[in-house]
Amino acid sequence: MKKLICAAFCTTLILLIFSCEKDDFCISNPVTPSIIFRLYEIDEDGDEELKSVDSLYIWAEGKDSIYINQSTDSITIPLNSLEDKTVYNFAQGTELLNTFTINYTREEEYVSRSCGYRIIFNDVTIENGTNTNTWITSFTPATLTTINSQESAHVKIYH
Repeated sequence: MKKLICAAFCTTLILLIFSCEKDDFCISNPVTPSIIFRLYEIDEDGDEELKSVDSLYIWAEGKDSIYINQSTDSITIPLNSLEDKTVYNFAQGTELLNTFTINYTREEEYVSRSCGYRIIFNDVTIENGTNTNTWITSFTPATLTTINSQESAHVKIYH
């Protein structure tokens, strides 16, 4: 009887050990990158200087959510990973708004079993709306090869 109980215990223990799966934790943080805008002012000498904006409102076209930033010189906003285009409206306080249309091609990049996939944005083009009476004077660049990280700004906005 003791041998039968011991055999059953050993069998159960062996089954438990070999049936456990390795814990999969995503530790590499494979974030689908957002687009980063930096806000600048050009002085009379042509020098660039960071310039904060108060009461900046940003919202994606067709979305209810509004991003409200107070006194900032940098904006990080996500791109739509389900479509090849994202349209954002920028408004400063009560001033007229600018519309930025961002077109791109999406590429899925496999990270790992636990992390899954992330999206890389290739062949990025940015168009400013046709409204000429706005608070944004210009931006650069109008085209980007790829957006695959969030380590530095992608677009400079001059206002």
